Amino acid sequence: MIGRPARYVDGLPTPPRTLVMGVVNVTPDSFSDGGLWLEPDKAIAHGRQLVEDGADLLDVGGESTRPGAERPSEEEELRRVIPVVTALAAEGALVSVDTMRANVARQAIDAGARAINDVSGGLADERMLPLVAETGVAYVCMHWRGHSHDMQSRATYANVVEEVVEELAPRIKAAEQAGIDRNKLAIDPGLGYAKTADHNWTILAGLDRLHQLELPVLVAASRKTFLGRLLADQETGDLRPTRDRDDASSATSALAAMAGAWCVRVHAVRPSLDAVRVAARWAAEPHGV
Repeated sequence: MIGRPARYVDGLPTPPRTLVMGVVNVTPDSFSDGGLWLEPDKAIAHGRQLVEDGADLLDVGGESTRPGAERPSEEEELRRVIPVVTALAAEGALVSVDTMRANVARQAIDAGARAINDVSGGLADERMLPLVAETGVAYVCMHWRGHSHDMQSRATYANVVEEVVEELAPRIKAAEQAGIDRNKLAIDPGLGYAKTADHNWTILAGLDRLHQLELPVLVAASRKTFLGRLLADQETGDLRPTRDRDDASSATSALAAMAGAWCVRVHAVRPSLDAVRVAARWAAEPHGV
C-alpha cells in the first residue's frame, strides 16, 4: 500500500496523489444519472461544477455502457458529445472522451480532448489504436469481453484477476504495436463489465497484480451495482439507490489510492478528492499503512 500513484501518464497531471476523474454522462440511460445532463448546456454546467469541485480531468461520454444498454448511432453519440467537449476544453478543462468509436474520438480530439477512455480496449473499432497513435493523446485501455447488451453472459472466470491480466496484456501489446507511446497508456480492470459483484471485489483486492503490468491503473467503482448490493436494505433486500452510494464510492477511492491507483473515475468529485488526499497524507508518514 503506497497511497499515491505507482505511475503517471504523460501529458496528464502528476500531483503526489491519485487523480480524480469526474464523470459527465451525456446520455438518457446511464445507470447513475441518465438524462440529467443530456442537454449540452446542462452537461457543460455539470462539467464546470466538477472542475470547481476539484476534478483533475473530466470524462465526457455519450454512450451508456451499463449492462443491457443498447448503443446509440454514431451520429447521435457525436451530437451528444462534441458540443460538450468543445465548450469545456475551450474553458481550460482537461477532457477525456469515453468512447469506443474512432470517429467520435477523432472529432473529440479535434475539439480539444486530451485523452481517450476506451472501454473496449480497441476491440470495438479497429481504427481506434492507429488513431490514438497518430494523434498522440493519452489512452485508457479497459478489460472488455463484449458490448453491454450481452456482456454479463461472459462473466465466467476460473481466476478473475489472472484472467483480466492475461486478457489486458495482448491489448497493451496491440496498442504499442500500433505506435502508441507506452508512457501515454493506462489500464482499467473493467469493474462491472462482464463481472459479477464478487468478481469486482476480488479485482479490487488484487490490484497489486494489475500493477505488475507496469502501467498506471484507473479504478472506476463509483456508484456501481456491487456497492448498491453491499449496502442493500437488510429487511427488503432493495439495493441502495445509485445517488446514495457516494460515501461508499469515496471509501473505495481511498482504498484504491492506498493500493497505488493512478486515477479514480467518480460521479461525486469532492468526496473522492478528499479521500485520495487523506490516503496520500497517511502514506507519507514513516509508520503509516
